[in-house]
Amino acid sequence: MPSETSVTKVIVHPLVLLSVVDHFNRMGKIGNQKRVVGVLLGCWRAKGVLDVSNSFAVPFDEDDKDKSVWFLDHDYLENMYGMFKKVNARERVVGWYHTGPKLCQNDIAINELIRRYCPNSVLVIIDAKPKDLGLPTEAYIAVEEVHDDGSPTSKTFEHVPSEIGAEEAEEVGVEHLLRDIKDTTVGSLSQKITNQLLGLKGLNSQLREIKNYLLKVGNGQLPVNHQIVYQLQDILNLLPDLAQDNFTDTQCVEMNGKEKEKDDRDGEKEEKKKKLGEREL
Repeated sequence: MPSETSVTKVIVHPLVLLSVVDHFNRMGKIGNQKRVVGVLLGCWRAKGVLDVSNSFAVPFDEDDKDKSVWFLDHDYLENMYGMFKKVNARERVVGWYHTGPKLCQNDIAINELIRRYCPNSVLVIIDAKPKDLGLPTEAYIAVEEVHDDGSPTSKTFEHVPSEIGAEEAEEVGVEHLLRDIKDTTVGSLSQKITNQLLGLKGLNSQLREIKNYLLKVGNGQLPVNHQIVYQLQDILNLLPDLAQDNFTDTQCVEMNGKEKEKDDRDGEKEEKKKKLGEREL
């Protein structure tokens, strides 16, 4: 099994997202919990890639005023894992989840409890009510933080890249779910406009995030990450050079060509209508 530092990516399956959202909605109806907690099941792929394919909820409660006071039913965890293991021995405990939507003060302590069942425990925060476009998942692993003042080391979380992945059977199921919830009363034009607005909002959010990152790097608040800088440079290289003299002319020629094609098609339609009218006469 890979070590903690070898985790390069976490793949979360749609089934896990559906289960977590269902858990969050059910608990929201019967209590006032701000977040829910559960266990992640899956297996390790080659090169440190963690495949999270299943999950189950765990009874959890915490004091809103004192985050050091919390309860997680590990007896329930062991019983549930024993039953899951009988059904699918391939799936093992690989970590835990909560609905955050951000890291909490007692997450390190909870992670230490989960490490009893999985030394390489991964925390995946799943936002059950995302407000912005993008992935609703954030993955973390616990690492030792060394202090410069010589004080004892402490545990902290380190971010790990995550993505949504599915097998063919899951993709078919997700497509059917999306087909069922699709609003058929909405016209195609309004759908296109809505999708464009959502896309522009997502682009604006990403650009703001890039701007804030570059400002922090410029102010010395964050170290320079050359890999990120190279990727940003590749993005900028894809943008057209609007300062070129022939850019406007090229755009005009292209638009005029499209208008001419449209006029030609309209003219052909009119000619056909005239010929049909003459035949009828």
